[in-house]
Amino acid sequence: MLPSLVAGLGLGFSLIIAIGAQNLFVLRQGLRREHVLLVATICAVSDAVLIVLGVSGIGLVLQAVPWLVDVVRWAGAIFLVTYGLLAARRAWRPSGETLRGDDTPVARGATASGTVGTVATKSRALPAVLTVLALTWLNPHVYLDTVFLLGSVANTHGDTRWWFAAGAVVASIVWFFALAIGARYLSRWLSTPRAWRILDGVIAAVMIGIGISLVLPH
Repeated sequence: MLPSLVAGLGLGFSLIIAIGAQNLFVLRQGLRREHVLLVATICAVSDAVLIVLGVSGIGLVLQAVPWLVDVVRWAGAIFLVTYGLLAARRAWRPSGETLRGDDTPVARGATASGTVGTVATKSRALPAVLTVLALTWLNPHVYLDTVFLLGSVANTHGDTRWWFAAGAVVASIVWFFALAIGARYLSRWLSTPRAWRILDGVIAAVMIGIGISLVLPH
């Protein structure tokens, strides 16, 4: 039981701790303190559902309908490239938003004390929810990691495969909440428009790169 749990925890961390579209979005939301817990919860729950599906054998079903994987691959590529282009636009033509000392977003023209201009209001939750759902469920790499790989390895543990799955789920929960909540401590280095332009530039490069890689022949 314990060896399977630890094995699942280790493999889960090794697969999830990487620079990717989902992690970068969670990081950005954490830095902006916008719907942080909601976004982290969606990521963790989505991973848990996919891991359970993989351990239950749904990966074999997906292998029988390869066209479904192709649909997800192209939809994911289009979404990632589009999101990357939007991030590139933010990097090229920033809105002038920065962070106050208390990490509150401040609109262009506002001072740190808030005496000039107005403080930018937080974005609505729905766009963030839809974005994180798309980044998760339209990314074929997520299915390869959770449904196929984790599911295949879990089933080698026989009767303790669900303990392996539990370890992988715990790794996902710990990582996403640590990333989302811990991002606030990076805000001191991202308190200028230039820093945010660099971050958006990195996000754009990663998103577009992943999107293109999805449709290139392997």
